[in-house]
Amino acid sequence: MRSETLPQVVRRKEAILFDLFHTLTALESTWSSGPMTFEALGVSKRAWDEQLLEKSRERLSGEIKDPVTIIRKMAHAIDPSISEKTIAAAVKNRKERFAGALLAVPDDTCQVLVALKAIGKKIGLISNADVMEVAAWDRSPIAPYFDSVVFSCQVGYVKPEAEIYRLSMQQLGVEARRCLFVGDGGSHELEGARNLGITTVMIAGIIREIWPDRIKARQAHADYVIEWLSELIRDGDRASVHNGRHGKQPAT
Repeated sequence: MRSETLPQVVRRKEAILFDLFHTLTALESTWSSGPMTFEALGVSKRAWDEQLLEKSRERLSGEIKDPVTIIRKMAHAIDPSISEKTIAAAVKNRKERFAGALLAVPDDTCQVLVALKAIGKKIGLISNADVMEVAAWDRSPIAPYFDSVVFSCQVGYVKPEAEIYRLSMQQLGVEARRCLFVGDGGSHELEGARNLGITTVMIAGIIREIWPDRIKARQAHADYVIEWLSELIRDGDRASVHNGRHGKQPAT
């Protein structure tokens, strides 16, 4: 029997939960004209990614809220000789980059959110982010479309912890089986959502630019894999149906 297409699944769900960065935002190379943070600090991308993605719970949970302290802690874990001047410049640059990401979201993102609201869907946001990364959220053109916004730095929970998903669902008044979660798969977010009984969708097109080597591992926890957000609502069957619940092999 043919599995449902992703747009069909979207139509029968009550709520769509989204990750923010690398899901709703543009390609990271377009966020600003300035350097990436690891370049501003003069460290390797690999070392920076390790700090950013694997050793950052204090900043993500909001335990540390001062931007300079956040960047200094990660930078000095890599190289204790990095100067305060360099750290201050990296903080300024990072704030500008993330503001650019939130203020210049792709047209496709806005169109998808408008379409979901038009068919009566509740829309939630669940994002692992520190205070400087979401400082410009209230000015983002997509902010008004969300019925619930849960930032890890404000609630003290971090994906893939079950509590952060439950808080979003509680605010929306929905059960897990009535939800779809869409994200790039970072922070084991798809695994966390799926463990609660939420149908998962991985969006791969955006992270293909910066972390192509991470796609295969992440898609193992996705019920559907898409390249771009518009595939959520576009008629047809381009989304790859994954193994697990749907019994098919992952896309390559």
